[in-house]
Amino acid sequence: MLVNFIQEIHKSTPRDYMGRMNDHKVECSEVARKFGWDFFDGERRFGYGGYRDDGRWKQVARKLVDEYGLDYASEVADLGCGKGFLLRDIAEIAQCEVSGYDISEYCTENNVLELVWEFDIGKDNLPDDFDLIISINALHNLTLPELKYAIQQINEHSKNAYIVVESYRNVQELHNLQCWSLTAECFFCPEEWEFLFDAWGYKGDYEFIYFE
Repeated sequence: MLVNFIQEIHKSTPRDYMGRMNDHKVECSEVARKFGWDFFDGERRFGYGGYRDDGRWKQVARKLVDEYGLDYASEVADLGCGKGFLLRDIAEIAQCEVSGYDISEYCTENNVLELVWEFDIGKDNLPDDFDLIISINALHNLTLPELKYAIQQINEHSKNAYIVVESYRNVQELHNLQCWSLTAECFFCPEEWEFLFDAWGYKGDYEFIYFE
């Protein structure tokens, strides 16, 4: 089911689309795809420009806890957890068990959680079943075969799921997305994403973020 949990946060960040496109984007993208210090905490031209906890994820955590009825008996996993800010907030609110997975060695070593593993969500097998699996702004970085495998893993190992991917509704938003994204492999409109979700039997919730 299509939901809306993080669009407000996403829209609150200003972006200079042409500035990024014209700033040696190929070279910057090659650096970003290593998902190291430069991508998370280096210059903005390489990624986040400083991936810090500013409290913005607490409101999302509360929405997820309420929506999926999380409590002390729940087990939650985040695929592409970054430094674990959202997952930590979920754990604090619901008093539940959480596990983080990320392809970035830098993030697994600089995480606010204890249970975090270096993990390739397009290739590795999830080790357990969870009441909720979330994946925010990670799946569109996979190739199509990897994406299919990740969706199948989420299906097999979750009672509930919530994923967020980049998308576009018109030519302007496609242009902005292509200018801004440094790491994405998949550029799909909502209808294409939903076609794939249906074809692969995805049973969870999803949200699209747009670059307006």
